[in-house]
Amino acid sequence: MEWNIFPKNNIPVGEVKRFVLLFYAIGLIGFILPFSRELFCAITPFAMLLGIYLLAVYHPDYNRKTTIAFLIVFLLGFLVEAIGVNTGAVFGSYAYLDAMGVKLWETPLIIGLNWLFLSYAATSILEDTKLPAWTVYFLAPLLMVAYDFFLEKSAPLLDMWHWADDKVPFRNYVAWYAIGFLCVAILKFCGVNTQNILAKLLYFVQFLFFVLLSIIV
Repeated sequence: MEWNIFPKNNIPVGEVKRFVLLFYAIGLIGFILPFSRELFCAITPFAMLLGIYLLAVYHPDYNRKTTIAFLIVFLLGFLVEAIGVNTGAVFGSYAYLDAMGVKLWETPLIIGLNWLFLSYAATSILEDTKLPAWTVYFLAPLLMVAYDFFLEKSAPLLDMWHWADDKVPFRNYVAWYAIGFLCVAILKFCGVNTQNILAKLLYFVQFLFFVLLSIIV
């Protein structure tokens, strides 16, 4: 089953891609300029949801196993973050700030969707290569860790989260890799089709956004 909702089959995919590039270019400028940074921090959850929405719209095949896989990855991502932020035992000591939206147990609900977004996009990128299929399990989590490395530098600027003593512990990246591996394994085990026409663009445009933001601001 495919979702045939806006903008899929309503707007040429090339125009959708151009919109994504323009959207994040405007977002980068908005965060760079001091007078508009507060406004753009306030709309951060909506920007995250937009990327997740587009990935969902262009997913090629919804079925029972796919839905279950998505739900498991979302719950895994959310629960491990909830444990982490309340105990400091997973990633280290950190706290979520206001830009992440609605929280449950001091954990924004959107963070589970972000884990799903990243594991899906990273898997899609690797499966689009000619590398052996088994390498996806190990390389896709590395893409997720690389994304997080620059996200961590930008998160306080975006009012997303804050680390104790302003230091990101190394175990954060170890945990990211381990959890990323589990998320990718769940998607692969359930046979989720990640051949998504927007996955590569959405991953790399967000990655570049955080890289540039960490350098410029």
